Amino acid sequence: MKRQNVRTLSLVVCTFTYLLIGAAVFDALESNTERKRWEFLSEVRRNMIKKYNITQEDYIMLEIVIIENKPHKAGPQWKFAGAFYFATLVLAMIGYGHSTPVTIGGKAFCMAYAMVGIPLGLIMFQSIGERLNKFASVVIKRAKTYLRCQKTEATEINLMFATGLLSSIIITTGAAVFSRYEGWSYFDSFYYCFVTLTTIGFGDYVALQNDHALSNKPGYVALSLVFILFGLAVVAASINLLVLRFMTMNTGDARRDEELQPASHHVLTLDGEVVAVNGKLLAGHVPIVHDTDDCVSVCSCTCLGPPNSELLDQGYQGYRPPSISSLRVKRASV
Repeated sequence: MKRQNVRTLSLVVCTFTYLLIGAAVFDALESNTERKRWEFLSEVRRNMIKKYNITQEDYIMLEIVIIENKPHKAGPQWKFAGAFYFATLVLAMIGYGHSTPVTIGGKAFCMAYAMVGIPLGLIMFQSIGERLNKFASVVIKRAKTYLRCQKTEATEINLMFATGLLSSIIITTGAAVFSRYEGWSYFDSFYYCFVTLTTIGFGDYVALQNDHALSNKPGYVALSLVFILFGLAVVAASINLLVLRFMTMNTGDARRDEELQPASHHVLTLDGEVVAVNGKLLAGHVPIVHDTDDCVSVCSCTCLGPPNSELLDQGYQGYRPPSISSLRVKRASV
């Protein structure tokens, strides 16, 4: 089996194993808390129905009103600032779900906008990531030159370390900023930054949703957008390195498989050299040394011993065999 196929199969097995492990861990951590919260909310609902003497249908209607009114607590979501924030989240594939189009025209335009915007955003983030990697390689090379290292070129490990360090700085700094403006704990803010920059976007924590921030705090809106765009570019730089590393490994394996063809694809020439089907002389093969006592030449030269007199006696006096170089070319072209 080829090395690429083995690697692909290994990745599939490792991914599903990782999914199973993740499911088991989340089950152990969250299921008990979920059950307790459901029991508590059920008890509160029964007490409210009993206290205010309302029917089950009225309570369901009250739930609908509260859920539908939740997005409007943050102020207008579809004025230009809110719409720009929403368009950024669509292009970045974050998708918090805090505000969604409700009209048919809005939904249709959102689908068409995403079909063009998502590839455009991916290309932009990838291009910015490549430029960041180039800049990091120049900085690393100058730092190694200043430190008088023997090898001054930036390796993939150096670039991964640099982009990883920059990503950590952005997330930790962003967590401090959002913790101050949103009133979250630092851990919750760090969780929000990580979920945002990895484009997971659960929507349990969404910035710019308090005190009409989209309308009243343009500086904070600009800071949030810069954080999202620049942070995604840095994350794209890290992902670009991983993708390039994986593609390089696959390309190397493919070239190795092409060079290590089966013996049936090789041709042995008369002078003992091994030639591939494409006519390339393969290195690393020991040429065959002929014993002049056991080998008789069919041509009139004496390169492999005296001419075969028996063939000459059988009427081959006028026969002129092809040269060794022409035989090699013909064999190699088969």
